[in-house]
Amino acid sequence: MTTTASAALTLWQQLDEVTVWPDDAVEVGRIVDAWGIKGGFKVQPFSADPKALFSSRRWFLQPPAAPTRAGVVPAPTPGVPAGPRLLKITHAKAHGEVVVAQAQDVPDRSAAEALKGTRVFVARGSFPTPTDGEYYWVDLIGLTVVNRQDEVLGVVADLLDTGPHCVLRIRARADAPEGGADERLVPFVEAYVDRVDLPARRIVVDWGLDY
Repeated sequence: MTTTASAALTLWQQLDEVTVWPDDAVEVGRIVDAWGIKGGFKVQPFSADPKALFSSRRWFLQPPAAPTRAGVVPAPTPGVPAGPRLLKITHAKAHGEVVVAQAQDVPDRSAAEALKGTRVFVARGSFPTPTDGEYYWVDLIGLTVVNRQDEVLGVVADLLDTGPHCVLRIRARADAPEGGADERLVPFVEAYVDRVDLPARRIVVDWGLDY
């Protein structure tokens, strides 16, 4: 009987090895399960809008990894080569809260199950151009946030999807712990966000230091 580890190893060896990792690669999702019997698989996107997954037919894969902590490199999954691989997508569509996709070299359900947990990256340069007033979360993370008085609130550490709108998670320092006393949550809506200046890496908000 083939074990999960050996099946993953076999499939990983069949996929094209990535010789040049894109400088602008962005992690956009994770393969969570097989879908159907013909090699389809489900991807959990990291954004409520999965445009990035539809923007390219070339998905770059990294093996599953344990959650990381600052300064700690996760151990690779036993039996699975650590080198990245290229997945050539033939079909992808939204399916509820996930994206379902099919790819070359993933011929059946067993092969799709072997991809479970795999991290999916896409080159940022392949993302479609957003419409005026729209932004990709990856472009907002790391931007400095100031208020109308030009007081620095911190940097964008993450975005939270609450359904009706997103919320900026702002920390006084980029390395500050999640949920710390110096963390602020600011709704990313026109009522509070005056301007997003990507070239200057700066967001201006209507938000006081004492809020």
